[in-house]
Amino acid sequence: MSPSPLQLTTAPDLVEQIYARLLDAISEGTLAPGERLTQDDLAQRFAVSRQPVLQALRLLKKDGFVEDAPGRGVQVTQLDVNWIAQVYQVRGSLDALAVRSAAERGVSIDPEVMRQGRWANQTRDVKTMIQADLAFHRAIYQASGNPLIAQSINLHWHHLKRIMGAVLQSSHQRQTIWDEHEAIALAIAAGDAELAVRLVQEHAHEASVQLTARLTEQIQHLKTGALP
Repeated sequence: MSPSPLQLTTAPDLVEQIYARLLDAISEGTLAPGERLTQDDLAQRFAVSRQPVLQALRLLKKDGFVEDAPGRGVQVTQLDVNWIAQVYQVRGSLDALAVRSAAERGVSIDPEVMRQGRWANQTRDVKTMIQADLAFHRAIYQASGNPLIAQSINLHWHHLKRIMGAVLQSSHQRQTIWDEHEAIALAIAAGDAELAVRLVQEHAHEASVQLTARLTEQIQHLKTGALP
């Protein structure tokens, strides 16, 4: 994060703003796994008192994004390989239900979502790419006509955001993601529910496999002391 103060407004609540800013930084990789965070440093950077920073860090700790660091302060938690696989398993099932319902209802995904997604991919800005990716999946949930799908996925939305950020930090995976999204959207528009389900499940599975493989490799490098 930049050492210069980040000026915040008084509304919405400062705690929510600090939480959101730190979660963005964690998701985008600006705050790396294992990076130490202290109340004093963050209060100075955000130009606020220590109290809202403390509350925001407590929320981040409760949600599993930071953990106690040795000595003083907290540190950004590592992404857990098993947790990632479980999150993708749940998201894959909900996405499959969503695209099947959307295809059966004859509802198409707004082409503007696709256009914005491809534009975001060209920016190479991880935050912008995360927002575009989330917009695509939200469009699927809306097209399904079943509000319970979005409500269910919202329980894990912050963790999905961080996982998406980790995926999008890989240039290899960025290259194909919107081609896969477009194929899913075309299958929905054609009313081909079976194809849409297969494509969205393959999409989730491939992202999960690639990310867990990359994290496993990084963990192995840390254990052996070798550079990745």
